[in-house]
Amino acid sequence: MNRRTSVLATAGTLAAGALVAGLITVPSAMADGTASEQRAGAPRSGAGAGSDDAEARGVRLAAARAADKGVDWKDCPADWGFDKPIQCGHVTVPVDYARPEGRTIDIAVNRHRNTGGADERQGSLVYNPGGPGGSGMRFPARVTTKNPLWTKTAKAYDFVGFDPRGVGHSAAISCMDPQEFVKAPKADPVPDDESDKLAQRKLAREYADGCGERSGDMLPHMTTPNTARDLDVIRAALGDRKLNYLGVSYGTYLGAVYATLFPDHVRRMVVDSVVNPSRQKIWYEANLDQDVAFEMRWNDWKKWVAENDAAYGIGDTPEKVQAQWEKLRAAAKKEPLGGVVGPAELLGFFQSAPYYDSAWAPTAATWSAYLKGDEKALIDAAAPDMSDTEGNKSAENGNAVYNAVECADAKWPTKWSKWDRDNSRLHEDYPFLTWSNAWMNLPCATWPAKQQRPLDVRTGKGLPPVLLVQSERDAATPYAGAVELHKRLKGSRLITEKDAGSHGVTSLENGCVNKRVDAYLLSGKTDSRDVTCEPHATPEPEKSPERTTPRKATADLPRLP
Repeated sequence: MNRRTSVLATAGTLAAGALVAGLITVPSAMADGTASEQRAGAPRSGAGAGSDDAEARGVRLAAARAADKGVDWKDCPADWGFDKPIQCGHVTVPVDYARPEGRTIDIAVNRHRNTGGADERQGSLVYNPGGPGGSGMRFPARVTTKNPLWTKTAKAYDFVGFDPRGVGHSAAISCMDPQEFVKAPKADPVPDDESDKLAQRKLAREYADGCGERSGDMLPHMTTPNTARDLDVIRAALGDRKLNYLGVSYGTYLGAVYATLFPDHVRRMVVDSVVNPSRQKIWYEANLDQDVAFEMRWNDWKKWVAENDAAYGIGDTPEKVQAQWEKLRAAAKKEPLGGVVGPAELLGFFQSAPYYDSAWAPTAATWSAYLKGDEKALIDAAAPDMSDTEGNKSAENGNAVYNAVECADAKWPTKWSKWDRDNSRLHEDYPFLTWSNAWMNLPCATWPAKQQRPLDVRTGKGLPPVLLVQSERDAATPYAGAVELHKRLKGSRLITEKDAGSHGVTSLENGCVNKRVDAYLLSGKTDSRDVTCEPHATPEPEKSPERTTPRKATADLPRLP
């Protein structure tokens, strides 16, 4: 799950063991599928784990139509930002699968064809980066930029990205004016008193009301199961008999739901940085778990900053680094930096470090520059760019989808006393993210559309081995989530990157992980048992700190707006 910039404030059990070598579990050639089989239409079964309800019938109908129509691939529109040889197109899906003859929307897709020969092609690899609310359409650019981690896989697969329903070019939803959404400074997410809490509660209710007013017709249908159904229609439109899928962060939950609804439509599935799929965790408890995990990873980063005090001069112990953070927050609260960067904006910038190791050095360098008298670097990194109207529109849309999906997927507590009690208790020991996270999700307490019961994620007939990849100290998707999904998906294999916590492990250079992901995607191989890998390389401090923001450093990872 990605933490995003909220209208309210900025948000958003470990294993160890020896490395197990030897890839010995190999599926039959029939399981791999031939090129002609990949181009065939959809299997008949699997539209709802054996069910024949209205949605299951609706998705079968939509998939059959999509298989007949295919995708009319063309050069991408100029304002989409994808140059040749990437191509773009649309796949039509019902808004409500229980009424497939009713209103439809177009889902935007793009692709880069496989770089190998026709005899090497194994179909499409479809990607979701998380969120909810993230666009996967940067994925084909991993081929054009010659990302070395993906060159082998690109020979075998068309790399396919898509904007999920409600996102970007796929019937985008909105909850408020984008320029108002990004305007700063926002109130400090940590309340001083009850009046601060009342003000945030008022903002949350207004935001929920705004979602209903601007996007009410879509809200009941903005669920993860519906996005999974869209994914099956996309599969059919691509001409793939079975789905090859890579999901990161929230994309792992989307993959888990797809695997439950369409177990015999899965060919290969990699889920990276895993959301806990338990019905009890989706989504209120999952966000509380994040608060604990973010504090852990924040502490990891403070330790690293202290160890590199010669480069940054922030503090030579984690306690001194924390004291500098509290001093900076207090100063920004008293007088926002540049008039626009208060505690909420600072948190939006600094939370990149607990998310991604690639943000460790840029974040520390920017902070160091501030302490040495260069305020502009930090202001530029943390403040909104009011002139970037398209970027602000995308950020507001991403936040709207985040709330729409999480609020619709599950029933949330409606009594403020529970929210207040749970977050007040957590804040005492885990203050970095707790209140910010609470305000971001509080619109779900007064959500204007129906809330569903989460799907019971489980193994269905025909589901092949699924590959799970997870770092032990991940802040956004705590390790227990991978353990839980591993238990639920029989035959799955779990790769654990020990003593590491960066989000999005498959985007990192770690030979132990990379070779296994390649082997699985290219030949279906998995280890005979779960594997624990040594961590990827620890980030090096920047010798000459530049004005580089974590947003640039993490461009190819699950994105932070």
